[in-house]
Amino acid sequence: MAHYQAMGSIPPKRHTQHRRPGADGAPGELYYEELMGEEGFSSDSSLLYHRNIPSTTVASAVWELPDQSTTPNHPLTPRHLKLHDLFDADAVERADVVTGRRLVLGNGDVRLSYIVAARPSPWYRNGIGDECVYVERGAARVETVFGAFDVAEGDYVVIPRATTHRWLPVVDAEQPLRAYCIEANSHIAPPKRYLSTYGQLLEHAPYCERDLRVPQGPLLAEDVGADPDERTDVLIKHRGSGPGGLAGTVHTLPFHPLDVVGWDGCLYPYVLNVRDFEPITGRVHQPPPVHQVFEGWNFVVCNFVPRKVDYHPLSIPVPYYHSNVDSDEIMFYVDGDYEARKGSGIGKGSVSVHPGGHPHGPQPGATEGSIGAEFFDELAVMVDTFRPLELGEGGTAVDDGAYAMSWARTAGKDVGASGAAGGAGGADDGGA
Repeated sequence: MAHYQAMGSIPPKRHTQHRRPGADGAPGELYYEELMGEEGFSSDSSLLYHRNIPSTTVASAVWELPDQSTTPNHPLTPRHLKLHDLFDADAVERADVVTGRRLVLGNGDVRLSYIVAARPSPWYRNGIGDECVYVERGAARVETVFGAFDVAEGDYVVIPRATTHRWLPVVDAEQPLRAYCIEANSHIAPPKRYLSTYGQLLEHAPYCERDLRVPQGPLLAEDVGADPDERTDVLIKHRGSGPGGLAGTVHTLPFHPLDVVGWDGCLYPYVLNVRDFEPITGRVHQPPPVHQVFEGWNFVVCNFVPRKVDYHPLSIPVPYYHSNVDSDEIMFYVDGDYEARKGSGIGKGSVSVHPGGHPHGPQPGATEGSIGAEFFDELAVMVDTFRPLELGEGGTAVDDGAYAMSWARTAGKDVGASGAAGGAGGADDGGA
């Protein structure tokens, strides 16, 4: 995000001496400057000033990652995955956002996981790529070396590669923290068409810099009640020879990781709430790029939010049938009225998998039933990938095994105008 920020204590000029206060006003020891930058010094970066040498470790061990194995979607078929069946109450009490994730779908570019968690996570750093975590329900505090966020329902938390952080859920038995995790093997950023040559979000973009929440920081160990000299384990996900080309390591630091007294630059975590995304509508059905919110290498992220729909006098608000010739389409249903999917089993907490090469669209009857609708009350997050996705152990565990037949089961039956007009059937097929 090329949107300059400066926080805490930094020197007037970069790469110059920056010292901590000494006795009697004399200059003290140097702070340690760290450049955190992308693409080999050729893209966005930030400078962080540490109390300790950031390279320091006193021990390392293997971190056995959650199951990252995948199974091809073969024979090719659309699928319905019921994510709310992945965690029972006992599992939630034992789970944290980092180690408890269950892999739903993945390929060499992106992994989609789901977690329902009640426990604080360990300190964690993803050395593979950026993460975009969507908070479906509940709330949490996210502490990072850049500062902290308080996050809640509807927040996208975008965390750059190699950012040390942890998740502290707000304990609520009635509304536990539910999160949909998009892990890239690349960077995640706003679509290039939304940005000026120099990185400003343009007038036609559906959100702007005012909508972004930056870290509350800097955040130091003593601010969270910790001893600055406390030995701390940091879990690192990195390249390796395990499933998906991944491996895990635990580094032990001889100090607490919250030791950054100040930072500045254009690379840092940020939060965007889905309610601040302004939908783009038209006289006739709009294609999925108008719903795009982020992009990574070989995938895009879109969201379908409550909105007015097509106003041509002969418009058909739900999408036409379409073949994803170049991509797999993955829709996560968060909220809204899904009666237009009657007979398919789709509901809140569902993920539909529409693989490349398979034509899909509304359930029979939904097209006719949507005519006259003026508003869709729906909330969904879609990830389109340009390489085939395979099923993770989590996706395999909650595949309903019947979704592919849903068009045949409902063919010729009237799903009812009230259901189709609810509009969330449009979200299932993404307007995509």
